[in-house]
Amino acid sequence: MSVDIYWRIAMEGDQTSLRRPGSSRGGFAPQLPDALAPGHRDGGWDGFTHADYMAEVIRAAEESGFVGGLLPSFPHTDDPWAAAATLAAETRSWRFMVAFQPGFLHPVQAARMSATLQRATGGRLVYNIISGGGGPAQLWWGDATAHDDRYARTSEFLDVLKGVWHGDGGFRHAGRFYRVDDGGLPELLAGQPFPEIYFSGSSPAAIDAAGRHADYYLSWLEPFEALAAKFEAVRANSPRPPKFAVRVDVLARETADQAWEEIRLGWAAAPETARTEGDSVGWRRSQDFAAATGSGGHRALEVQPNVWGGFHRLRPGPAFGLVGSYEEVAARLDELIDLGVGAFILAGVPHLEEARRVGRHVLPLLKDRTGKANSR
Repeated sequence: MSVDIYWRIAMEGDQTSLRRPGSSRGGFAPQLPDALAPGHRDGGWDGFTHADYMAEVIRAAEESGFVGGLLPSFPHTDDPWAAAATLAAETRSWRFMVAFQPGFLHPVQAARMSATLQRATGGRLVYNIISGGGGPAQLWWGDATAHDDRYARTSEFLDVLKGVWHGDGGFRHAGRFYRVDDGGLPELLAGQPFPEIYFSGSSPAAIDAAGRHADYYLSWLEPFEALAAKFEAVRANSPRPPKFAVRVDVLARETADQAWEEIRLGWAAAPETARTEGDSVGWRRSQDFAAATGSGGHRALEVQPNVWGGFHRLRPGPAFGLVGSYEEVAARLDELIDLGVGAFILAGVPHLEEARRVGRHVLPLLKDRTGKANSR
């Protein structure tokens, strides 16, 4: 089984290391004195923008063997659709995985936008469908729709989008959330390949929707036994079982001691902050796993060999990731492949240097993968 390996693009800005909280490479955080993007040199801005930094990460990731990258979406980031259109010319083969919430686009407009990007890039658009985590972040978008209703809306959205995409211009739909009469794409946009769908969500409502629409069911990393149980639940509720993908932060070094020393230094510098994630079941699951380890310092959060549950203290995002030597991290990724994982979205801080490190030292050790690393 070949495995597609993507790299995450830091749409929100990037840290220079896990030891130093705060963005200094683009994004919308206050700029630090030695910021890289935009940079402040000789008393003025040097013209190197956040978009330039994202482009540099994309080029490094492609050269390092990744088939594409995730462009995440948060209230405090650039819009991933616009960013993909801006950055597409930086590469000729790299796939752009655009994260978006269906509730904020009409499916007919989403079909036209998507077909336009497919035509412009030669079919390099991939969907990361997210239905929203609730709470204040969801209200920022003006969306007060209840949790399970958001997934029902997402499922109907995809029904309509597919109907418009694959129809002959006469698609009709009258549903709970959308109504369309004579929907279709212009002739020059029709016939483009439909984007692969990566579908996120850990609740029963999410699993039900994923089972009907996903090419890949995408999960944050969890302890492997729990992840295997989640995959089995998706299979049991899917008329057409999807493949599986996992979003994983990695901190890999030549030796395990070097990797854990980076974690120790980051842990010592991390601020004590509490975060809430609305009604996100995935976030609650990760926090419950981490809480079960007690309060024995950073190594107590290693729930199984090389699987560490404290990354959310060192940078925004999910709790679990992999820590260890290059060989150990590759071995854990191979174990996930054995559990049925067919794609990964990897990440590391800083995204630029870690894309090169992981591409050079970890990807060649994996037993199944696609991309340039496969030829090494």
